[in-house]
Amino acid sequence: MNSVVEDTYFSANLGLQCRDKFLDLSTPVVMGIMNLTPDSFFGGSRYEANDSLLRTAASMIDEGAQILDLGGYSTRPGAENVSESDELERLIPAIEAIHSAFPDILISADTFRSRVAKKALESGAHIINDISGLQFDDQLIHVVREYQAAYILMHLKGNSESMHQERLGTDPIGEMKSYFSEKIAYLHQNEVNNIVLDPGFGFSKTSEQNYKVLKELKLFKDLKHPILVGVSRKSMIYKTLKINPENALNGTSVLNTIALLNGASILRVHDVKAAAEAIRLTQLVQ
Repeated sequence: MNSVVEDTYFSANLGLQCRDKFLDLSTPVVMGIMNLTPDSFFGGSRYEANDSLLRTAASMIDEGAQILDLGGYSTRPGAENVSESDELERLIPAIEAIHSAFPDILISADTFRSRVAKKALESGAHIINDISGLQFDDQLIHVVREYQAAYILMHLKGNSESMHQERLGTDPIGEMKSYFSEKIAYLHQNEVNNIVLDPGFGFSKTSEQNYKVLKELKLFKDLKHPILVGVSRKSMIYKTLKINPENALNGTSVLNTIALLNGASILRVHDVKAAAEAIRLTQLVQ
């Protein structure tokens, strides 16, 4: 391993370079979810690129979000396909508005399309949050490298149509570590070093596997990249508790606390204040 990669691995435990901004991860941080789709599974996270969007962004920042994650393509089970032009129309004006109003906030673009990622980065985004793990668009890695963006690598099996049907096998941790190791090596070969690992809760996993991954989250730490956990109001909570997403905040806080105790560096959430409080109290315990 050369010294450049060694330095990247070392710094990954402390922070993340996001283009021209450095994200300090010596203490876990909150990523606020801002869905720009009309059919997100949780209605409380749907926003349009107008004054409401900026008010919500300001509120999330005030409550402690250090990253805002904007997406124009719903990946919930049963969601309709979104054309590239529609995704661009939803996402780019929102990124431009938030970047203009809050130039210091880190912006993550939730997309797997290279053309959308390029436009997002040109408009002020710093991070590409790719659910596909580079599997849906082979040009995406070149865009990330060109703009020196930070990259969120999520675990996923299948394609955009089958990702909610395919499941991990009997050794989910081993299978996921192999997946991440291969992807990390490929990213490093292409000079993409600022990587965040997302286990992909709710994707390609049974409910039991989701909980096993959460329980064993520390086992991914030896991959030497920060870990993002996104369980906010997901079905692994509300279906287990026989409630709806609107009533899943308490369950979300419980699982976020477990994630923090097991090594999570970034919490991707709908409810920033609750996540920030979980981080603060968990830090006191640790």
